[in-house]
Amino acid sequence: MRLRSGVFAAGCLLVQALGVGLFLRGFFPVPVRSLPRREARGVPPAEPPPPGPGVTSNWTKIPSPLFKKAVIVLIDALRDDFVFGSKGKQFMPYTTQLVEKGTCHSFIAEAKPPTVTMPRIKEEESSLPNLLIVCGDHGMSETGSHGGSSEEEVHTPLLFISSAFEKRNGPLKQPELVQQTDLAATLAIGLGLPISRNSVGNIILSVIEGKTMREQLRFLHLNGFQLSRLLQDNMPTYEKDPGFEHFKIAEKSHGNWIKLYLEGNNSEVLLNLGKKVLKQYLEALKILSSSLSKQVAQYDMYSMMVGTVIVLEVLLLLLLSMPKALSSRAEFEVPLSPPQFSLLFYLMCLMLCAVHVIVCTSAENLCYFCSISWLMAVGVMMLISALMCVILSAFGKMLENPKLPAKNPAVSNSSWSELDVLMLAGTVGHAVSLGASSFVEEEHQTWYFLINTLCLALCQEICRHYFLVKECDLQLSTAVKQNFEDIEETAQCRNVDIPSCDSKLGKITSSGEFLKGSEKWMGLASPWIILICCRLLRSLNQTGVQWAHRPDFGHWLTSSEHKAVLSLLAAISLLMIFILVQRRCSLVSKIAMALGLLGVYSYRAAIGNVVFPWQQDSKDISKGIIEARFVYVFVLGIIFTGTKDLLKSQVISADCKSKSIGLWEVYSGLVLLAALLFRPHNLPVLVFCLLIQMIMTRCIWKPLKFDAAQITIMHYWFGQAFFYFQGNSNSIASVDISAGFVGLDNYVEIPAIFLTGFATYAGPLLWAIHLLCYLSSEVSRNSAAMGHGCFCYALICSVPVTVYIILVTGLRYHLFIWSVFSPKLLYEGVRVFVTAAVCLFFTAMDQNRSQKIHD
Repeated sequence: MRLRSGVFAAGCLLVQALGVGLFLRGFFPVPVRSLPRREARGVPPAEPPPPGPGVTSNWTKIPSPLFKKAVIVLIDALRDDFVFGSKGKQFMPYTTQLVEKGTCHSFIAEAKPPTVTMPRIKEEESSLPNLLIVCGDHGMSETGSHGGSSEEEVHTPLLFISSAFEKRNGPLKQPELVQQTDLAATLAIGLGLPISRNSVGNIILSVIEGKTMREQLRFLHLNGFQLSRLLQDNMPTYEKDPGFEHFKIAEKSHGNWIKLYLEGNNSEVLLNLGKKVLKQYLEALKILSSSLSKQVAQYDMYSMMVGTVIVLEVLLLLLLSMPKALSSRAEFEVPLSPPQFSLLFYLMCLMLCAVHVIVCTSAENLCYFCSISWLMAVGVMMLISALMCVILSAFGKMLENPKLPAKNPAVSNSSWSELDVLMLAGTVGHAVSLGASSFVEEEHQTWYFLINTLCLALCQEICRHYFLVKECDLQLSTAVKQNFEDIEETAQCRNVDIPSCDSKLGKITSSGEFLKGSEKWMGLASPWIILICCRLLRSLNQTGVQWAHRPDFGHWLTSSEHKAVLSLLAAISLLMIFILVQRRCSLVSKIAMALGLLGVYSYRAAIGNVVFPWQQDSKDISKGIIEARFVYVFVLGIIFTGTKDLLKSQVISADCKSKSIGLWEVYSGLVLLAALLFRPHNLPVLVFCLLIQMIMTRCIWKPLKFDAAQITIMHYWFGQAFFYFQGNSNSIASVDISAGFVGLDNYVEIPAIFLTGFATYAGPLLWAIHLLCYLSSEVSRNSAAMGHGCFCYALICSVPVTVYIILVTGLRYHLFIWSVFSPKLLYEGVRVFVTAAVCLFFTAMDQNRSQKIHD
């Protein structure tokens, strides 16, 4: 069965989206959270009831706080030997003196993912002493790296300094090892607050050892009661958990101790029993905390592995099919009939089903892939088997015929240029860099570097095209002239009338030799203009982690003192958007675009972001619902007009001009929607996006005649860069959720999700749709251009998500897995679904296959 490149790529991405969704479902564990209960929130449990009648305890309140307030000094990458070792005496002498001879309790805090180092603590005023806490969020290795699992990276000092503690006498002991998660529970008790219901930490006993035995037991009982409740809410078989059993035993012993205490027994029996109960509580708390911590960091590995196999198979299939998919025919033959692969298919299905039965019947914890219906599970197994058979078939054909088609069928000596090497190295290098947390946090720097390097490479290509090909042109013109002479002699022998070849050859050579000077210099200047635009955009929004706190031009514009400047910039930007977009629109769409952009400014003025020249103050601020819906009408109208032209070109008549106009009007409607959803200071991003696209189309892509694959990769790179130019990052906190409420009275789920997603991925989406518009205009030169573009776009999007899924699986116990790698995984997952939708649109537009170039 033969499939066009676009159809094949879109199908592969849909399958990959299934694999990514399955991986995400297995990767993100079910959160350990306490369920809401009927009893009043914050009401602590009473002491364990003493056995027997006649003796009762009415202590139901939280014990009084130990400290007036707590001050936390958090030092980045503070390793434990920086305080407790010889380096501490050299570089932190005062802290080391406090540890050795002061009123201080010292510990080594172990950081484990997920890391919880800074709980939210309220302050209470009283005449109690204060508490100073000195700690580190993580350590570092000898080479300065962090995030791994070595002791140097996960062990940090934890110091409790307060006058409430006794002064240390005697030799310094080895600090006790505690967990960073213990800090939340200890601080809550120390400040007289209830322990958070979702905390998985233990109270550090040394901090409360100055209190009476009854108070210490009360503290530990509160901690144990909270952990046991959390275990009940998250584990169906909690009664069989050793920690829960130990807690019930300790609670019973605690009741016996209370009975003796209330009876006035002050003998040594009471003291020994108290110490025994204390040890029982500590053992129970340790086991409970360990059980909950394991559940927090527990992954559904079976679902993750199934998703990874699907994603990896799709990438391999795309790579193996690349020679055929990028050929002049732009088709890929999917093998379905060979009997040996039919046998292999059934054997693989049986084997995978057997594995599924074994895993699902022996798994201790519930797996998502095991919880779905058997029909769906068998369907996934059949899909995996079919993909493997297709991969083996494609690999076998490649071994049978190792000779690959030329990159450009029109040129027999086609070879890799410097630009091709740059694109390959940049794509692979970016994917590999995602294994480092710092590169994930600062990924925008990677894309800024890549597009800057691309512009320099394009400058070299332009110089070579306009100034360094004269000798080649001369040889080419000589060869062409000789061919014309041979054709003319043959025609004369056959008495065929051929028009004057010399005149046509003269026109060809003259058009190549006498290029307009303005075209040359515009071509040379275009990469430098693009570099200047990108540099200006970098100054608009600071993103990432390291430099996100630094002031940028966007913050300066959004301050209330510069509202007039922002208003002027927004007005100029909207005018430039109209000028750059309207050139290929119909008259009706031009009018709608102008009114829509006017509505955008009115909306921003209504909500108080900008002002009209005649507006004196901003007292009449509203939600701008009417103005936003006014713009939505024109957005839908422009998209509807474009869709009508597309349907006309696809169904009624194969009119390339109607298709080109229709695609551009759909693109214009999306530009208008982006202008509405972007904040006013981000409108220049949209202007520069349109400007760079126009410059590259007129001065680079068309004159230099790049192929569809190269143009697709350039669009993808610039789309990724503009994702960060908008101010986005790989942190969920940078998502502008206000875009989901534009034009809505209140939260409506489906529109809010669509608007927020479009506003977030507007940069990549607009560049992808512009790619479709450009390739549709190139069909006359290369009928397979759209198929090649769709396939390359699917392939270049598939590479990073596949590599990242493999890297994240290996780094799932990394210290920064939740704060750095997981948000990026979500972004990559959503990008796969967005890319699949784009490729489906490509496929729908690539229906004109009447003119094919056969091999």
